[in-house]
Amino acid sequence: MNKEMIISTSGHETMAAILEDDEVVEIFVERDQSLGAAGNIYKGRVSKVLPGMQAAFVNLGLERDGFLYVADVIDPLASMDGIDADGDDDESESDDKSGEGTASADSGSGSGSGSGGGRGRGRGRGRDRNQSDLPIDKLLTAGQEIVVQVVKEPLGTKGARITSHVSIPGRFLVFMPTVDHIGVSRKIASREQRGRLRRIVRDFRTEHGMPGGVIIRTAAADRPEEDIISDLTYFHELWTATLQKGENKRAPVCIHREESLVAKLLRDLLTDDFSTIRIDDAGEYQKAVKLIERIMPDMVSRVHRYDKNFPIFEEYGVQAEIDKGLRSKVWLKSGGYIVINQTEALVAIDVNTGRYVGKRTGRLEDTIVKTNLEAVSEIVRQVRLRDLGGIIVLDFIDMEERKNRQAVYQAFEQQIRRDRSPSKAVQVTEFGLIITTRKRVKQSLERQLTEPCPYCSGSAVVKSTSTICFEILSELRKISSDLNGHRVQLRVNPDVARALKAEERGVLKEIERTLARQITLRPDPLLHHEQFDVMTVEKG
Repeated sequence: MNKEMIISTSGHETMAAILEDDEVVEIFVERDQSLGAAGNIYKGRVSKVLPGMQAAFVNLGLERDGFLYVADVIDPLASMDGIDADGDDDESESDDKSGEGTASADSGSGSGSGSGGGRGRGRGRGRDRNQSDLPIDKLLTAGQEIVVQVVKEPLGTKGARITSHVSIPGRFLVFMPTVDHIGVSRKIASREQRGRLRRIVRDFRTEHGMPGGVIIRTAAADRPEEDIISDLTYFHELWTATLQKGENKRAPVCIHREESLVAKLLRDLLTDDFSTIRIDDAGEYQKAVKLIERIMPDMVSRVHRYDKNFPIFEEYGVQAEIDKGLRSKVWLKSGGYIVINQTEALVAIDVNTGRYVGKRTGRLEDTIVKTNLEAVSEIVRQVRLRDLGGIIVLDFIDMEERKNRQAVYQAFEQQIRRDRSPSKAVQVTEFGLIITTRKRVKQSLERQLTEPCPYCSGSAVVKSTSTICFEILSELRKISSDLNGHRVQLRVNPDVARALKAEERGVLKEIERTLARQITLRPDPLLHHEQFDVMTVEKG
């Protein structure tokens, strides 16, 4: 598979796209005015402890308090015990991707992916020792200061999900300052390599008195010692500075901010699969070259500066895909289409044959199967492109034959493996549905690039003109006795005024009969479609 990374920086916004075989599959956005919080470390203040939920809310200085569950709180006594840094090789593997904010040892995950890998609560032995059986009100009290890390961006009306188990990803290692454990990715199979990498980390920690644990990522295999030392030095300096900042600042305050979007993407996603990295900004290009020279020097020749006047996203078809990614309907090449609807609770995706009617001599079942299989690839691409998360319900066209339903489900399972965000799928045979859950860490593309319509208040609908006319009639019936013979002026949206004079003139006559007088219609284009004003004018 040929992969490309396209990066566009303009003023206070950076956008990046990942292309696979010339198809846009992922979009990342970072703006100065709305920098993401995931990965940031805060010195917060506990604002409320909820024993009934075994959770606490922590003031981070953001718009909403962060949510801290009891399992993500470090037991101060347990953390003082210390853990053998030479833990058993087999038990200490830490490349689990299943948990929220799991610290992943694989280089293919991380904050840049939107999956939250490399942060939060890990699954190694070291983490278990720091867990506590104490209830939340025995661990935290209101007003207490606490160092936490954001593992999930604030989504909708929910505040950020946070943890005390800080985890900082590097290119080759993941640093976990709250434990004392060295883990190695299972994908590093060589015992010799595992021992060598573990020894480098152990020696550095001893020499520099460096606290905390380390997960050695897959990317560290066969890397020279200086690359591993570089990550360790970075962690040591960063954590020392972070703690010092935390001591000198009053809560709530951010004491460590995640790297820029481009740095995160190159750190977490860059592999030999990428044939090209194109960047349109000279400054960002120089930073990228410098970073790649350090982490993957063989890849430097694949970084190119785009210097045409024509926008880079237009040149490589990215902007068109972003525009499509903000629409609910997506057409398939065959003429079928899918409809994507995001709600607060879940995402619903419906498949339709549309203009595709199959071959003249073909069976209806064959037409349906072909549409469903084509929809599978597009659905997975759109899920990745739009960064949809949570519960996703896929409503495929009903198929009579069980083997066809199974073929569609297997095709979906195979395609979703290309997605780096953890997901699980279940087939509901009786209803022809596939329900999948996908890890959600940040807001979807739609919610990053759009806002609720101020006219319809985000409902995507407004009351019909006829409905407004009948509401006016109902309202005037209620207040008719208070008008005291005054003349009545009705101010409405021009569309409503037109309707009252045309197709709904019967309603207007009923209003005048109810009031026992004529009324004056006053169209006002500044008035919302659903609004109307009733004004009385004394007789002259």
